[in-house]
Amino acid sequence: MAFTADALPTWQPNGTVWAMAQTNGTVFAGGTFSTVRPPVSAGSGSEQEAVNFVALDAATGNPTDCKLSFTVGDGTATVRALVVSKDGKTLYAAGYFGAVNGTQVASLAAIDIATCAPKPAFHPSFPATVRALAVTDDTLYAAGDFSTVEGQTRERFAAVDATSGALKAFTANADEPGRAITVTPDGQNVLLGGDFFSVNGSNTHALAVANATTGAVVKTYGTIPSNSVVKSIATDATGFYTGNEGSGGGVFDGRIGLNLSDFNEKWRDRCLGATQFVLPYDGVLYSSSHAHDCSLVGEYPDGRRHHLLAQPTNYQGTPPAPVDGFVASPRKLGWFPDTNDGLGEGIGPRVMAVADKGDTKYMWVGGEFTTVNGEEQQALTRFASNGDVGAPTTPVASAASVKPGEAQVRWRTSYDEDDSKLTYRIYRNGSANPIQTMTADSLEFERPQASWVDTTVKPGQSYSYRVTATDEAGNTSALSPNVSVTVPTSVQSYPNQVRADGANLYWRYDDTVSPYVADSSDGGNTSGIQLNAPALRQTPGAVSGTSTAMGFNGTSQQVYSDHRQSVGSSYSIETWFKTNTYRGGKLVGFGNNTDRSSGTYDKQIYMTNTGRLVFGMSNGSARTVSTGLFDTFNDNKWHHVVGTQGPGGMTLYVDGQNKGSLNVSASTPYNGYWHVGGDNLSGWPSRPTSNFFAGQIDETAVYPKVLTQAQVKSHFDLAKAPTDTVSKVSASEDTYINQGAPSTAYGASTSLAVRGTSAYETYLRFNLPAAPAGQVLKAASLQLKTSTQTGAGTTDTVNVVPVTGTWSGAATTFTTKPTLGTTVLGSVAGVPDGSAVQNVELDTTALTAVLGGSYSMALTSAGTDPLWLWSAESTATDAVPQLVLTFGPK
Repeated sequence: MAFTADALPTWQPNGTVWAMAQTNGTVFAGGTFSTVRPPVSAGSGSEQEAVNFVALDAATGNPTDCKLSFTVGDGTATVRALVVSKDGKTLYAAGYFGAVNGTQVASLAAIDIATCAPKPAFHPSFPATVRALAVTDDTLYAAGDFSTVEGQTRERFAAVDATSGALKAFTANADEPGRAITVTPDGQNVLLGGDFFSVNGSNTHALAVANATTGAVVKTYGTIPSNSVVKSIATDATGFYTGNEGSGGGVFDGRIGLNLSDFNEKWRDRCLGATQFVLPYDGVLYSSSHAHDCSLVGEYPDGRRHHLLAQPTNYQGTPPAPVDGFVASPRKLGWFPDTNDGLGEGIGPRVMAVADKGDTKYMWVGGEFTTVNGEEQQALTRFASNGDVGAPTTPVASAASVKPGEAQVRWRTSYDEDDSKLTYRIYRNGSANPIQTMTADSLEFERPQASWVDTTVKPGQSYSYRVTATDEAGNTSALSPNVSVTVPTSVQSYPNQVRADGANLYWRYDDTVSPYVADSSDGGNTSGIQLNAPALRQTPGAVSGTSTAMGFNGTSQQVYSDHRQSVGSSYSIETWFKTNTYRGGKLVGFGNNTDRSSGTYDKQIYMTNTGRLVFGMSNGSARTVSTGLFDTFNDNKWHHVVGTQGPGGMTLYVDGQNKGSLNVSASTPYNGYWHVGGDNLSGWPSRPTSNFFAGQIDETAVYPKVLTQAQVKSHFDLAKAPTDTVSKVSASEDTYINQGAPSTAYGASTSLAVRGTSAYETYLRFNLPAAPAGQVLKAASLQLKTSTQTGAGTTDTVNVVPVTGTWSGAATTFTTKPTLGTTVLGSVAGVPDGSAVQNVELDTTALTAVLGGSYSMALTSAGTDPLWLWSAESTATDAVPQLVLTFGPK
């Protein structure tokens, strides 16, 4: 982006800023206010009088010496438009006022910028409010509420000589107020905007193109709804853009991009939320509004207001096909500074301008807001082209592995206020160097999951991962919390089959923190967002192994997917649930909102008050398949349910059995979000008391195809398939001996050491578990972490051997060191410098013989390069030495 989202200190008026212009490093702001004061966060000085006008230094945000007072004898004076002449010497101001610094005028004035004084010879008479100005070398165009100028009929639009103020022949009479006026870059035409329905007798609503000399209508428009108006028009080299506002149902509140070559529309942004101003700059259209619903352009649903937005002025490549008769606008870019609604009408920002001074450009924003980015700041703010200091949010990461040789690291993409493409670095086992670097896109309202598969992992070993996010300016987030995974020694049957059968959303609910629910599908990126804190890691889960479920309270808790999508004509919905509720509720469904109740919703499985299950979708009316009258499932046991729809119609399965079908293959497509645990059920057959489900849900999956009955039955059966059991055993005692200090015991040290000459040896004691019933030890590894001291790694081979003698951390020294066995349990050929976790694969046969008791092992070396490790006494992350034992079926 050309500008950061970090607001700079700026003096602030005590009212509303309606108009801005700039030249030579000075920004002029006009509106309805009486004073300006320093910013709260920085700056010095005291409040100054500023009657509806203030001039400020573009770089510092401080007032200049130019003081102008716009007043009126009757009513409230206001400045509504400012524009600077092409030579940069004259500032034109318009609005509703009768004098400037005592010089009599009539709602339009010319100011000599060098002297900061009104030009008394320039005084055309506009008897009503002037709302917009545009200027060429010799002509000043005006739009507003007036019906005459200089006593001659000029309804809502007029032109005067830029030097003398004499009325020109340009006539573009409109029946309702003019609100915007801009001259095309070639000077041949004038773009008119406002409330009108006709110009010079030609039917055209809110927008028209007129000849710049005569005012004759060149182009009319009829595609803006009658209850919407044009508030702003701006041009760049090839196009022009409108900002629109409406009231009532069916309004158009967004932005339109049009071609200058033929004045035809090229795209339309149908976000709702009263656009006040548009400003194209460097290929990006910046806008001020309170856009609260961009669902019609496939972005975010009705909810929080976004007051400042940015989007490309043109598509790169071929635009999409029209929808509802309009080509959708280019998607929003990653620039999200924000204000509140503020005073008056509660609109927020109303005007924007780009000014430069030195090598820096500044985006200035004015309006009626009273906060910027959550901090107190009224009516004016600005953002620079450099000096980005805001780091992205910290990624929320998790890791999983369902088969040997692969570990999936996934995270919810971060949010950065002024960058949409962020760079992510993945760190493994505490290393200071990333194992993988990649980029991913995200926006404030769309933060899909990103993932990476580590294919260098070994079965039976544990790995930990952390992730950072970095923006274009180099600002880097904190490391994500440490997440770990143990790679299984054999394929985990149930989750592997769900992935193999093509799920593109797979929520296993093994997450340890809110609000993120990881997507475990193969290459999927549809993570979930927890709402109102459902209960995490509920046990036992629905499938065998250590996977957990999520608990829902039946009143407000749910999970919804993190980005908008559509569902094809063929799909399958699958989940497990356990409940004893008599209030029913939605298990899984699709709807058009996120944290608010959806207005459009179907493709859902819900439970009735009696415990029956219903699978439903809509093709204009609700179509459902349900279990029998006495076929109920609120018995507090785990049950498996699948709903499918495709060319063969709809089918409902429960616990692997077909419960009914319906010959309905068509569904109504729309964009929305997946919901688990609750959403709207109004109007659906046998609607339960509660929209929200009370109970536990596990292993939710969505497929872009119809699962066969054999696949459904296979999933149900595989839930009981045996899986690995992993035990992580931390060292109960550790120490090392030092030949150079033969009488010193190091049991309380935070470090351990290994070297051949002169000797260091490390001793570790573990209390080993017995093998679970029916299982044997399939893999074992020793996990150690090198310390942070310089040169902690070693180039020598380090061996793990049994300790056959007795020892203790408190008493053992080099002089009293224990005897060691000769069998090498495992070894590592060199360890790199830098603090990181190391895994040493161990001999399972040797360890099987000692399961269920206390066991000691030693770390030895024959070389001269020492290895330094953290001990159990260290507080460093992952410092404690531990054994990772993987048990599996015999």
